[in-house]
Amino acid sequence: MSDRPLIIAVVGHTNTGKTSLMRTLTHDASFGEVSDRPAVTRDVAGIALMIEDHPVAELYDTPGLEDSIALLDHLHNQRGDHRRDNVEVIRDFLQTNEAGTSFSQEAKVLRQVLKSDVALYVIDARDRVLGKHRDELEILRMCGRPVVPVLNFIASADAQTSLWRDHLSRLGLHAVAEFDTVVVDELSEQHLFEKMRTLLDEHRNTIDRLIDDRHEQRRMLIASSARVIAELLVDIAALRLLVPRDDKARLRESGERLRDLVREREQRCVRDLLELHRFHPDDCTADTLPIEDGRWKFDPFDPEVLQQFGIRAGSGAAAGAMAGLAVDLAVGGMSLGAAAATGAAIGAVLGGGQSHARRLFHRMRGLAELRVDDGPVLLLAARQIDLVRALLRRGHASQSRVTLETPEMKVRTLPKPLRRARMQTNWCSIDTESSSNSPRPLSFRSTSPRGRDAALDELSGLIEPDLPRSRSQPITLDGHVSDRPSGKSFG
Repeated sequence: MSDRPLIIAVVGHTNTGKTSLMRTLTHDASFGEVSDRPAVTRDVAGIALMIEDHPVAELYDTPGLEDSIALLDHLHNQRGDHRRDNVEVIRDFLQTNEAGTSFSQEAKVLRQVLKSDVALYVIDARDRVLGKHRDELEILRMCGRPVVPVLNFIASADAQTSLWRDHLSRLGLHAVAEFDTVVVDELSEQHLFEKMRTLLDEHRNTIDRLIDDRHEQRRMLIASSARVIAELLVDIAALRLLVPRDDKARLRESGERLRDLVREREQRCVRDLLELHRFHPDDCTADTLPIEDGRWKFDPFDPEVLQQFGIRAGSGAAAGAMAGLAVDLAVGGMSLGAAAATGAAIGAVLGGGQSHARRLFHRMRGLAELRVDDGPVLLLAARQIDLVRALLRRGHASQSRVTLETPEMKVRTLPKPLRRARMQTNWCSIDTESSSNSPRPLSFRSTSPRGRDAALDELSGLIEPDLPRSRSQPITLDGHVSDRPSGKSFG
């Protein structure tokens, strides 16, 4: 068994997705250049796969093979004695003038293959099987290194996977991996490493470590994503603003301020999730996933957006109040007509969920509470979960659009950790005093920060099983691997 890094050459014809495969395997959206233009990669470029800060594998992106037919003819003419060793023929070719002129790009590829333990031959599965492919494979096999064909873009409707497999088997290449650098399948990466393992017994331990590390990375990524979402939801559920209850203009102004705080906090969550998954805000700019510059384009207080995710809007105390928003007249002391107008304007809950003592205290001071209703909180949960589901399946080389799914939200009431957060204003980390004109935050501090950490742990555990599911599957927030029967709420 070898302790040195496994060296992998990524090779193939021009525009088959070699750099895309590099980006996907390294989870690095900035590696190289991905383009529809031919021959974008002109030189060999490498990157290491690390485990605990130690390189265990080195991947090398290579230029595209451009003229394999002419090169193979040249190698056959150069061979002379047909009994000459293939590797010797390749090494002799690399010393010729042609290796620096007519076949300079191919020579770069062959030099790297000779330095490597294995070559991943990337094939665009949408292409027809042509003579150039057979010639490329014959040249690569002359280097005396194991070759693993990688069928790329298999998720495309135009992929000819079976045809390619049949052709490769006739050439004696049976360790074929199927991959898609745009639509990522959790098991495809594992299968690719397993194919290499069958041909590289000396590096079996290294490849096993890579497989185990990738599983652990994904587990930690999902857990960290759940925590980021939980922190957002606890912040919003605990968010309160205090305003004079008889100042209707101030009430409307404070409602808009509350909305802005929620939007800004969600934007921070989106940016954190994109960074966690090693995407940049502009990586999603062109997507129909409605994110622009790290910000959702749809307002979390929009009744149509609530309905799109199957979330029931709050009934409210006043007819005509915006869906998902409510007014608690018991605290505000406003008339029914004023309540309806204010509810439609501010998009926040007045009162609601307070302890009796706190209500009395605020009434004596002539103050009202503004908070976010349950509907928008559930919508925030659904949107972040759908975003993570999309990111988990998005290859780091993807240039295509991601469509927004609207999974059914089975949850009808806030999970228990968020119901507790409703009562704990000191759990909110949002700065509500960023300007002197901002409404004052509540001052009650009834629970230690440790209670917040416990709630975050519990809520993360409820969110986590929802994240790796298909984007079409309902969101349950029940902490179970299998979905609950439709219609049941978290209780």
